[in-house]
Amino acid sequence: MKTSPTPTTDTSTLSRTVNPATISAILVPDEYRASFWPQHFGTIPQWILLEPRIFAWLDRMCADYSGGIWNFYTLSNGGAFIAPDSDETWPLFNAFNGNDAELSSEATGITICLLVFSHHACRTECDAMTEHYYRLRDYALHHPECAAIMRIID
Repeated sequence: MKTSPTPTTDTSTLSRTVNPATISAILVPDEYRASFWPQHFGTIPQWILLEPRIFAWLDRMCADYSGGIWNFYTLSNGGAFIAPDSDETWPLFNAFNGNDAELSSEATGITICLLVFSHHACRTECDAMTEHYYRLRDYALHHPECAAIMRIID
């Protein structure tokens, strides 16, 4: 019996137009926050669920999280993410892989967004969501807390 090959996304061309070592994060000013999700994710199925899922994942992975204000960021490679607006560090524990790490707010946002973006890409089979994941991952790979981020998402 022949089986059809599993469809895959060719990631070799995703977000490779910018040198990953030069990717920068730009804080979105308050007056542009309302357009952040539709501008960056509006073509992705069920994009409206991304933000509440990000909050839920952090709640699941961090006993210290009890809500709060989040900052929105765009990346110079076309990516985007959100992160808690705090100077605190966040102790994260991923029960799925048994790994833990204490991360800055930015690294916490990157980590949680990578997990949510990955799951959403798998759930929707949307290439644009996969591209968002890889754009953020390219930024994470050159972040000072890269090792801890990768340990949590592994």
